[in-house]
Amino acid sequence: MFSSTKLQKMLKFIYLLTVICIIFVVSQNSTKIWGALKLPISHYYSNTSVMSSFPKMPVSPVKSLTETELRVKEILEKLDRLIPPRPFTHVNTTTSATHSTATILNPQDKYCMGDQLDILLEAKDHLGHQKEYGGDFLRARMSSPALKAGASGKVTDFNNGTYLVSFTLFWEGRVSLSVLLIHPSEGASALWRARNQGYDRMFFKGQFVNGTSHVFAECSLTLNSNTKGCKYLNDRDQEIFYCMKPPHMPCEGLTHVRTDHQHISYLSSKEKDLFVKSKVGVEIMKDQHIDVSQCKKSKEIKEKCQIGMKIPVPGGYTLQGRWLTTFCNQIQLDTAKISGCLKGKLIYLMGDSTLRQWIYYLPKVMKTLKFFDLHETGNFKKHLLLDAEKHTLIQWKKHSHPFLTVQLYSVIDDGYIPREIDRLIGDKDTVIVITFGQHFRPFPIDIFIRRAISVRQAIERLFLRSPATKVIIKTENIREMHIEAERFGDFHGYIQYLTLKDIFKDLNVGVIDAWDMTIAYDAKDLHPPDQVIGNQINMFLNYIC
Repeated sequence: MFSSTKLQKMLKFIYLLTVICIIFVVSQNSTKIWGALKLPISHYYSNTSVMSSFPKMPVSPVKSLTETELRVKEILEKLDRLIPPRPFTHVNTTTSATHSTATILNPQDKYCMGDQLDILLEAKDHLGHQKEYGGDFLRARMSSPALKAGASGKVTDFNNGTYLVSFTLFWEGRVSLSVLLIHPSEGASALWRARNQGYDRMFFKGQFVNGTSHVFAECSLTLNSNTKGCKYLNDRDQEIFYCMKPPHMPCEGLTHVRTDHQHISYLSSKEKDLFVKSKVGVEIMKDQHIDVSQCKKSKEIKEKCQIGMKIPVPGGYTLQGRWLTTFCNQIQLDTAKISGCLKGKLIYLMGDSTLRQWIYYLPKVMKTLKFFDLHETGNFKKHLLLDAEKHTLIQWKKHSHPFLTVQLYSVIDDGYIPREIDRLIGDKDTVIVITFGQHFRPFPIDIFIRRAISVRQAIERLFLRSPATKVIIKTENIREMHIEAERFGDFHGYIQYLTLKDIFKDLNVGVIDAWDMTIAYDAKDLHPPDQVIGNQINMFLNYIC
């Protein structure tokens, strides 16, 4: 056996040897260790394309939650509470439009313009059982086709299977009432879960050019491969677009992008059955109508439409095809007034093709506006209208990724909306109109939330340097009823509509509620007809003139 003295000496020797080994290892790797510990944020975010090794899952730099991240988290938690999981075992336990009932509360012998009509809707399943929870995606509308009149209704969900549908009776005559069950709560829940499961329902193809040669490569909003690729980063707003790097091509060679569908779904076969054409947009109130009289009630005097006004629901209605607001007094603008209003104006339209419709329509409003050829090609090129004599400039530029089209579009002059706003000086004659949403529907909603927050922050920066600049937000509109619900359905658009209103609710901007307007017009088309576009522009002119 060892003596205690010998044992102590041996332990000291082992300890000394261990310390020497540790010092040696640290000295050999000190650069790597300190680089990891002191890596600046700017290393992760820059405005240039850089090489990277793509892991299999999306990754983000390890850092504490920023104010933006906390806001995103708060909104996501709110939406998760709004759309809780609703699993079902059989379609018979889902909401049925046929079995659900709608009852007019406090029915009258005579209804007057300006009255509120309330309807109690009780949701029932296909077996006739009362539903015990809410969440059905409903759309309420009243109309008088002979008068070219329409308005949306307000739906209040009591989360127990009952709903209050409220209509304001804006015009006299025979009025038809409608409540559509777009999706049962079980379908809405399935769409919400499926939406946030993956980014791969759409794929991006990037065209790289090097001299006379060009090649296509896979691109994405997230990292999805082990192959080295290119990152295109926006440092301020942490927006990143990725492309696989083609052989013998620099990352800077990316010139064009296009998109297409992937045959991927996150819905079960049982869930998909809820979205067949016959089960989408089914009427609950069949052949329901009332007669409304004028009753000689005095009209409330409203102030002129101004930026910053809060918009109620509904915010207006159509009558004889014209949009009439409920919260402000619209001025009738003739050609001379419009021409005088637009004199000296710099107007920047930033967004998708529903806003590009404006720049096609505006020459009908002011015939002296002429397109200026910027030598770009394709439907999604930058569009420019000029009236040199009146010093009026109107520009439309598409928003950046995600932008979905099978046609190639240039990314040479690409810019996220926040970056485009940051580039403007702004003044009392500068006007910005913003819309985005339709191209975000196939992707997890956190992308839309982050973009909306970034746009708001850019507007706040603009107001610091130029508080007189006018900013107008156009919400997205409804679209085709029977388009593929999982990618492009209006349920996704409605959630984005609510989110956008929440993010911009206390900012001094004007709002054109295209969602409300297109329900009133019953314009179920991605690109609404000219009548709707003309009334959107009329509302826009009322804000700025």
